[in-house]
Amino acid sequence: MMPPLIPSDPLDLHADSRKTNKAHGNETSGKDIPNPILLEVFKNRFTSICEEMGVTLNRTAFSPNIKERRDFSCALFDANGAMIAQAAHIPVHLGSMPLSVKAAIDAVEFEQGDMVMLNDPYKGGTHLPDITIVAPVFDPESLSPAKPGAGKKIPRQNRPRFFVANRAHHADVGGMSAGSMPLSSSLFQEGVIIPPLKIVKKGQLDKDLMTLFLNNVRTPQEREGDFSAQIMANLTGIRRIRELVKKYSLPEVKRYATSLMDYSETITRKKIASIPDGVYEFEDRLDDDGKGTKDIHIHVILTIKGDGATLDFRHSHAQVTGSVNAVFSITLSAVIYVFRTLIKEDIPFNAGCFKPISLITKKGTIVDAVFPAAVAGGNVETSQRVVDTVLGALEKALPGQIPAAGQGTMNNLTVGGMDLRTHTPFAYYETLGGGMGATATNNGENAVHSHMTNTLNTPVEALEYSYPFLVTQYAIRKHSGGGGKFCGGDGMIREMRMLGPAEMTVLSERRIHPPHGIDGGKPGACGNNYIIRNGRKKIMPGKFHAQLKKGDTLGIETPGGGGYGRP
Repeated sequence: MMPPLIPSDPLDLHADSRKTNKAHGNETSGKDIPNPILLEVFKNRFTSICEEMGVTLNRTAFSPNIKERRDFSCALFDANGAMIAQAAHIPVHLGSMPLSVKAAIDAVEFEQGDMVMLNDPYKGGTHLPDITIVAPVFDPESLSPAKPGAGKKIPRQNRPRFFVANRAHHADVGGMSAGSMPLSSSLFQEGVIIPPLKIVKKGQLDKDLMTLFLNNVRTPQEREGDFSAQIMANLTGIRRIRELVKKYSLPEVKRYATSLMDYSETITRKKIASIPDGVYEFEDRLDDDGKGTKDIHIHVILTIKGDGATLDFRHSHAQVTGSVNAVFSITLSAVIYVFRTLIKEDIPFNAGCFKPISLITKKGTIVDAVFPAAVAGGNVETSQRVVDTVLGALEKALPGQIPAAGQGTMNNLTVGGMDLRTHTPFAYYETLGGGMGATATNNGENAVHSHMTNTLNTPVEALEYSYPFLVTQYAIRKHSGGGGKFCGGDGMIREMRMLGPAEMTVLSERRIHPPHGIDGGKPGACGNNYIIRNGRKKIMPGKFHAQLKKGDTLGIETPGGGGYGRP
C-alpha cells in the first residue's frame, strides 16, 4: 500500500493557544491592537509559505511549462476561503483562485489528508489547462472523538482552519488539438472538465481518478509528474502553516491573518479615495474570435465615489462562438490586478484588496460567459484586454500616472505530435513576451511578459532538449515600440524549425488593433504570425490551426508597446 501523503499525527494546532488572549470570532475578542512588528513578521511568514510552495512545485515538476516558464501560482486561505497571502506568481491565476477554493469548500466535505482538484472555468477556474489542487489544514482536536468516561460528549468541529492551494497550467488536458488551447466553439472541445473531486483521500492518491484523467491526455507521464509536484507543494504549505501555529498559537495566527486583510483593505481604500470622484468610460477591442466575429468590444464605466470603485462592464460585446470568452473570475482577476498596481505600498495581496471594489457584469457577455461557451483564450487574451480597458478609464482620472498600452496579448503557441527521436507523443505550450507601454517618465521594457502573465520565456536549450524543434531566430523586434517622448518597448521574434511533422495552434491578439499610445504617443506595432515552407513566407491570421511538415518554420513577431507623449 502506498504510504500516506499526509502524516497521521499532525502538529497540535492548539499547542500554545491557552497561553494567549482570545482574538477574533468565537476564539478571539479583537480588543488588542495588533503589534506592528508582529504584523510585519506575519506578513512575511504567510508570503514565505506561499513562496516555498512555489519553489517545491517548480523544482519537482516534469514539464518545461512549469519548470522553465513557471506557469503556476500558490496561495494561502482562511477557513472560509478568503485569501490570506499569495506568492508573486501569475496575476490571472491568483485573483480567481479564491473562487475555486470556495467552490471546493461548497462541493465536498473535507477530511484530514484530503486534496481536491478542479479546473472547471464555471466554478472559479480560468481555462481547462489550469488545474487547481486545494488542501485543508485541520485542527487536530476536532479530529479526535471525545475521551471515554468524559460524561457529556464534546461537540466536534470537523472544519479546516486554513486551506493551501496551487494552480498550474498543464501543457495538455485533452481536447480537439494538442496543447488544449484550440480554436474551439464549445468548452467540451477544450479538454477534460474536472469538477471539484478528491484526488487524495485521507492521505491516499485516488488511483482510479488519476487513471481516468491520464487516459484522456496526450502526455500522461508528464501530467502525472506535474500532479505529484502540485501535491508536494500543498504538503509543504500544510507543514509550514502547522509550524507557524505551533509557534504562535491558532488564535494568534488567525488574528494576524485578519489584521493583514484589514490592513490591505485600508490601504486600498486610501488609494481609491485619492482618485478624483467621477465617472470614467473607456472601450477597447479584441481583433476577432477566430470563428468569424471581429471587433469584439469591451466597455467599462468606472465610478469612483469616496473610497470605493464600481466597474460596470454590462455594455460589453455578447459572448462569441470562438474561445475568447472570459468567465467572471477572469474579469475579476484583471480588475483587482489593475488596482493593486496603483498601490506603491508593500501590502500583501489578499482578500482585503477585493473589498473596496464592486464589479457589475451581464451574463452572456464576453466578460461573463455562460456555460458551455468556449473559454481557452478568454483567460490569456481577453484578460489582457480587460486590463487595457480599465487602465484606459483610469488614465482619464489619473493623467500622467497610467502607462500606455502594452502588447496586450500572450501570443499563445501550442505544438504537438509524435517525437520521432523518442517515438512518444509531445505537447508544447508557450506564451511569448512583447513590448510594455511607455510611461510619462520612462520608455517601455522590451520583450517581457506583462500584466496578467508573469511567466518566463522557455530557454532555447530547454526547448530544443525537450521537443523536436530548432530555434532559428530569437531576437528583439527592433523599432516595434510606438514612438513618443518616451517610446514603447519592442516586441520579440521567435522562429522554430520543425524536425518532424506536427500540429500547431496560435491564439494571439493585437494583430489588427495596435496597442494605443497616450498623450500623442504613437501606437505599438501589431504582431505577425507566419509559416515558412520551401523558402516561401506565408502570413497567418492572429488565430489559426495548421499542420506542419518536417522542415517548416513557424515565426511569431510579438507586438510593441504604445508610446507616451508627442515624439
